[in-house]
Amino acid sequence: MKAPPGLVRLARPVVLALVTGRADPPFPRASFLRIRLPKALGLLPFRTLDLVLVADLLVFWLLQSQNLDQLRRGNATLAFPFAEMWIYLGALAASAPVVLREYWPLASWRIAMASLLVTVPIHHIGDDLFVTFNEALTHLLVVYSVAVRCDRRATVGVLGVSALVLFASPGSVNDTLLAVILLGITALLGHNVRGRRLTTRRLAEEEQRSERALAAQATLEERARIARELHDVVAHHMSVIAIQAEAVPLRASGDAERLEEGLREIRALSLSAMTEMRRVIGVLRDAEGRADTAPQPGLGRLDELVGNARSAGLTVTLSLSGDLTGLPEAVSLSAYRITQEALSNAMRHAPGSAVSVRISHSGGALSVNVTNDAGRPGSPERTAGPGHGLVGMRERVTMLGGKLWAGPVGTGFAITAILPVVEET
Repeated sequence: MKAPPGLVRLARPVVLALVTGRADPPFPRASFLRIRLPKALGLLPFRTLDLVLVADLLVFWLLQSQNLDQLRRGNATLAFPFAEMWIYLGALAASAPVVLREYWPLASWRIAMASLLVTVPIHHIGDDLFVTFNEALTHLLVVYSVAVRCDRRATVGVLGVSALVLFASPGSVNDTLLAVILLGITALLGHNVRGRRLTTRRLAEEEQRSERALAAQATLEERARIARELHDVVAHHMSVIAIQAEAVPLRASGDAERLEEGLREIRALSLSAMTEMRRVIGVLRDAEGRADTAPQPGLGRLDELVGNARSAGLTVTLSLSGDLTGLPEAVSLSAYRITQEALSNAMRHAPGSAVSVRISHSGGALSVNVTNDAGRPGSPERTAGPGHGLVGMRERVTMLGGKLWAGPVGTGFAITAILPVVEET
């Protein structure tokens, strides 16, 4: 016959309290409750002093001595007194739960209840008392630990069984009600402490998850930035190398010396591209997370950039105005990359063209303008395939809060970027 659901719900907390209940792992102790011992006491087997454990040991010692004294006096009044060994064991069983409650709260409560039922006949107690002050203190401490470390059903079972035992005792009704109220307040206090600690633990876990998510997002953003850097490096240098590879044989016209000179230029450009790519992808390849400390390119390397473009067949005119020194690193790097990409686009889509590069700094903004014409007849063929240079330019400009214009101008193409300059403090 199946038990009624209501009876099962009522019996489950009692079964948890008496048999199957388990306590949660202990919560981390507050830092002010753990004192780090000085190095001079290094011979001790422990390095920190747990103040709660010290207090429990002190209470245990006081209760043990008083319980032993009370049991001896009560045992002396019995017609058939117990042996002294049983008196020691009874006192120990009544006091030990105070020390064990931090490690096994439910087991401590079970031991306390068993010792209470066994030692009551031995106590020399007044007519209106069922438990001594020592036993009451032990039960309050144990019930508090149960409420802090166990779920609500086990705590309700512990409180219910304790109340039943108290109401079944020969003590007065007023004393019994007072004891039950004290146990209820203690259990409620412990349950509130448990709820606060669980909330704190969940918040800490959420913070850790948020930190991991932010770290993952930062990693993705960094990899996207590195991908853009790689695109800028590869697109520029490979375009120059491709143009050079096509133009060198035409310019050499069978002259071995000019052909050798052109090949040396191609080799130098290849080595420069490899160096930059190693610097960029080193961030991804370093297992220990070390980043390359080589400086990022900036406007100080414009001459090198223009020289590469000229060697690829472009006619580049460079015009600089305003103070271009001391610019923020992000602005200088973005201006360099925008110029680099614009020159690469001219190499790919208008080989042999005349390019005008104008960079000026005034009024708290850096202006970058690159304009090219349609290219000269007889130049090497245009390279095919779409690129992502304009997308990368817009991302860089948007990141800095600037503006970008790109589009056809006459027979050529123009790119203009305005980058705000915020002085670094």
